[in-house]
Amino acid sequence: MMQRLDNIAIVVDDLEAAKAFFTELGLELEGEATVEGSEVDRLVGLEGVRSDIAMMRTPDGHGRLELTKYQSPSIRASDPQAPANTLGAHRVMFAVSNMDDVLERLRPHGAELLGELVQYENSYRLCYLRGPAGILVALAEQLT
Repeated sequence: MMQRLDNIAIVVDDLEAAKAFFTELGLELEGEATVEGSEVDRLVGLEGVRSDIAMMRTPDGHGRLELTKYQSPSIRASDPQAPANTLGAHRVMFAVSNMDDVLERLRPHGAELLGELVQYENSYRLCYLRGPAGILVALAEQLT
């Protein structure tokens, strides 16, 4: 029986930039490690794995994002500009309290709006943005 969602892992090409982006968003660095060895190879179905990981935790402590930078084998490139409706595409959504401030703080870290910042009925302000390594990030600000 499933107990909880433990974390979501995302492969990045620049671990430092990804950590800075998600730290600016409000996640906290929980820990870092380099993983390798036969167990890791067997787990992910690759040979010669060596990867650096950074575990980022949401401020409430209930969500974690694992950022993974493969040193070997080399990463397989995907389209970092793939649209949101791409098969298998992922998106991570975060609740924020001040959308304008968050967007302003993320822009220096390369954040670009995918579409527009919209208001959904009288409930939320929402946007999709592209972060490091083409990661799709959605932000939601609940309106009072």
